[in-house]
Amino acid sequence: MSMFAGLRGLLRSIAVYHGDRARHRAMDALHSRFVKPGDLAFDVGSHVGDRAASFRRLGAKVVALEPQAGPAAVIRTLFMFDRNVTLLRCAAADSEGELVFRVNTKNPTVSTASTEFLSAADGAEGWEGQVWDKEIRIPSTTLDALVARFGEPSFVKIDVEGFEDSVLAGLSRPLPALSFEFTTIQRDVAARCIDRLAALGDYGFDLSMGETQKLVFGSWISAEDMKAHIRGLPHAANSGDVYAVRR
Repeated sequence: MSMFAGLRGLLRSIAVYHGDRARHRAMDALHSRFVKPGDLAFDVGSHVGDRAASFRRLGAKVVALEPQAGPAAVIRTLFMFDRNVTLLRCAAADSEGELVFRVNTKNPTVSTASTEFLSAADGAEGWEGQVWDKEIRIPSTTLDALVARFGEPSFVKIDVEGFEDSVLAGLSRPLPALSFEFTTIQRDVAARCIDRLAALGDYGFDLSMGETQKLVFGSWISAEDMKAHIRGLPHAANSGDVYAVRR
């Protein structure tokens, strides 16, 4: 039964993230602000590789991190003849080693290494019916280790369901541009991410809500202003991505 549920969940992800060309165009327009031909991009929490595909359409080389077998197989299939995409079956964290990863079989896009994320989702409005029904052990690396191995990326996308602050804790140098997902059930994680980036360098911030692929402010605001904006969002806003650019 779980095998069929996993297949349905994976097919749903493929349809949602690869089936909308208008969304692809909007995503490419947004990413083109940060990624140019010949650049390097890291896709941390790649899932089924829609962001990696966007980076490749823009001519960038991609290092994609995806620990789940099903989504990783999709990425491997999509880019099997593309030497400019490197797939790593691991997670990013604050240190190299091993993590316990909680899998949501029916909705694998919200699988996570964060127990705090599971606690925040439990009973939260909009998260009803989500079940993390499987645990796997996965290797972990750090952003510092990835930079040492592959070089400095022009852009890093981080989408790891409440584990974003742990990923940024594994970075000790400012990078040109990054994005990280946030949710309204864990605004504290977003605040820690913003504080971490502000400690690393002089960053300006903007955000895109949900899957709109559009920046809200159109200019780079301060860390404190971004934290205040996220604190003021209604719960129903649910999620989005914070973008940070080194000034």
